[in-house]
Amino acid sequence: MNFPARHEVHAPTQLPNPSLRPPHRLNPAAEMLLRSLLRRGAAGASGAGGLATVARSDSPAALASLLLASRSYAKAKGGGKPAAPTKNRGKVRAKDSRGAASDEGAAAGEFSSSAGGAGDDLDVEFEMPTDPLPPTYDPALDVGPGGRPLFAFTDSFASFSHRDANAYVDFTLDEWKAMLPEGLPDGMMKEFQETRRCAVMVREGFLDLRDNFRRIADPVITAKRKDAKRQIVLDGPRSCGKSIALAMLVHWARTEGWLVFYVPQGKDWSHGGFFYRNTYSDLFDTPIQAAKILQDFLKYNETHLQQLPCQIVEPIPLGEGAGVGMMKGADTLEMPEGSTLYDLIQTGITHTHASVGVVVHLRKELSLVKDVPVLFAIDQYNSWFTFSEFQEPVTVRSCRPIHAKELTMVNAYRPMLHNDMMVGAFSHSTAVGKLREDLPDVPSNARVMLPRYTVDEAETVCHYYMRQKIIRQESFSEEKWKKIYYLSNGNGSEMRWLAAFI
Repeated sequence: MNFPARHEVHAPTQLPNPSLRPPHRLNPAAEMLLRSLLRRGAAGASGAGGLATVARSDSPAALASLLLASRSYAKAKGGGKPAAPTKNRGKVRAKDSRGAASDEGAAAGEFSSSAGGAGDDLDVEFEMPTDPLPPTYDPALDVGPGGRPLFAFTDSFASFSHRDANAYVDFTLDEWKAMLPEGLPDGMMKEFQETRRCAVMVREGFLDLRDNFRRIADPVITAKRKDAKRQIVLDGPRSCGKSIALAMLVHWARTEGWLVFYVPQGKDWSHGGFFYRNTYSDLFDTPIQAAKILQDFLKYNETHLQQLPCQIVEPIPLGEGAGVGMMKGADTLEMPEGSTLYDLIQTGITHTHASVGVVVHLRKELSLVKDVPVLFAIDQYNSWFTFSEFQEPVTVRSCRPIHAKELTMVNAYRPMLHNDMMVGAFSHSTAVGKLREDLPDVPSNARVMLPRYTVDEAETVCHYYMRQKIIRQESFSEEKWKKIYYLSNGNGSEMRWLAAFI
């Protein structure tokens, strides 16, 4: 049986909306605390004929309007106008120890829980809040631990020192998208939606990461650097903030005028679209992903690219286009003399046969740029060390899974054995499997562990949640926020979920 020369792989089913809260399975200790809270809420509500209120809203429409209305705290000069009230309602139900399935119809996710004397028959539901969020500037609420300011008076991450850590910086959603047009991490978007504000906390781990690359790029302190690493693999437990730290690093680098090659979804390089075996390199080309990569790279860096000339005169090899086969009468493409990197990228976007070759050629060109610091920032970097979604037919009844390293673009961008500044962040939510500690083509000392929230960071986070009315001010206490911290073990998403039950 003869197989066709090219194979089409359809993208997997679209992921659910990140604003929908999935069922959350608690550990036994957290479940015991939650059950006690539910019993108290049920006892108090039964006398008044009502239900305990959780200060939480997950309506995408309401969140979108509130996020756009949010403005930097640093720019507020006086009293601000209150945000629009949240009118949508939903219900949250706590999940029992047996792991009952959730109702997929609820926007926020519904969870079942057992409480009361009988043990397993009581469902306690919570109404979503209808009161408006606090105004942008409120001295009574914008106070962090120890009376320190909760927000920082700055418009960038450049001016932060380590003594200023554990403070929030507030931007609008439009400002984030302007600096990161390639896309925001899913975890960051979920944080923005559930807190109804586009603010991030500046942590010690991010400042260490920023200072590492600042020491390399700053000519004044370059000679004094000791332990600076040009290549970093950012690792750590799940939901410790790796993707957010990487996005903040890209934001800082771009405000400093750097040229940043940012990939927020590294897994997309090896999933979806067409793939073809390149007869010259014996690797597999993915032209659809290549065209999107070039378009994303052009979104923010267009001004830089128009000023940087091409330095490599080698012709660009052509491959199969997306669904159109090979180009007749040509195997390579040469760029005209005097072309810029902008012209190179436009060629790859316009001609689908050259897309993959241009992406590989761009990797070589960026290594030669000296006029401006260049940073490669890859999220979901661990997905490049496992198998892709593609399979190659071997016999009539069997196929061979294709490893990500066999893809032409991954093969060009994955190695860290060079002198370029590069940081790759692991994303354990992509579930690619456990990798060995020593990764191929990665320096042995490149891995940097990012911890979960410390006690001090968790205290600031809980004060921020109180300010955003996820935690009610009259219920807030040191004992309660510490219970949340120790039960979640510093897991950011678990802390945010448990905070609503105070």
